[in-house]
Amino acid sequence: MVETLPEGHPVKVYYEESALIQDLLLELNGANPAEDFQKYYNIFNQLTTIEKRFVRKENQLFPYLEKHGWEGPSQGMWSFHDNLREQIKLLNGYNAEKNIAKIQDNIPYLTQGIERLLTIEDMRLFPNAMDLITDAEWKDFYTGDEEIGWMLLEKPKPYPAITKEETYIHPSEDTSARELSFSLENTFHYDEGYMTPEQVNLLLRFLPIDITYVDENDKVIFYNRGDDRVFARSKGIIGREVRFCHPPKSVDMVLRIVDEFRAGTKDVAEFWFNFKGRIIHIRYFAIRDNNKTYKGVIEMSQDITDIQKLEGEKRLLDWD
Repeated sequence: MVETLPEGHPVKVYYEESALIQDLLLELNGANPAEDFQKYYNIFNQLTTIEKRFVRKENQLFPYLEKHGWEGPSQGMWSFHDNLREQIKLLNGYNAEKNIAKIQDNIPYLTQGIERLLTIEDMRLFPNAMDLITDAEWKDFYTGDEEIGWMLLEKPKPYPAITKEETYIHPSEDTSARELSFSLENTFHYDEGYMTPEQVNLLLRFLPIDITYVDENDKVIFYNRGDDRVFARSKGIIGREVRFCHPPKSVDMVLRIVDEFRAGTKDVAEFWFNFKGRIIHIRYFAIRDNNKTYKGVIEMSQDITDIQKLEGEKRLLDWD
């Protein structure tokens, strides 16, 4: 079946990756970290690019299977991916320590787990996917797959193949309509996804961060109105020149940031300081369009006091 698929077809690409993975597993099983750690480490690192395959499946393949009523991979196989991720994370720790004994003990769990995953993909996932997903849907995969990336050394050819008459469209510029599970009424298409003006406003309001947008003419055109703003804002600043929105002692610095951004010599500036007993992190980002034309500055302010106190890990919900 795979041999008859056209070049670039997502399933054919998955099988090309499978062949690469099998080769890497053979090399890894034959490598001895005690004798040549660098050789082992290089093979291991190449194998860990399997993360791109996991992410493509989770964000590209599984959603289409869900649309056709098959939700099993989104649950069972995703958990399988996470188990392998934990193995890779564990081995990365042992690699950093060059703990040869622990590496040799744990490598088989990773390689055997990947081999089992490839078998399930070959026997169940991909055959069922071919039965469920239409050719028109497979043709939607390439732009999203490209955003995530592949394990292969060379980027696969687009599917469907691009003819001389066609122009390649980058994912961020693709505004073609697609069949979706929600209404597109009163929505606008953004880089990826659709939202109504109300949803955009709610999104910006509930972001736990202050945002102020100054356009290319140095005028304040927007700020988000959250309940817990770091710095007070009012509608009176809309249309105001940015140089009048800061105290005299800091206005020169702000104007220098704007000038450097406009000139294209800098893209980011950040500061952090104590404010009323809280640690505040402020970042300025230059905004540019697809042609790299300067379109203004976004200022983002965030109270990071509690974030700085975080230690270790928290992986479980503690509501109860």
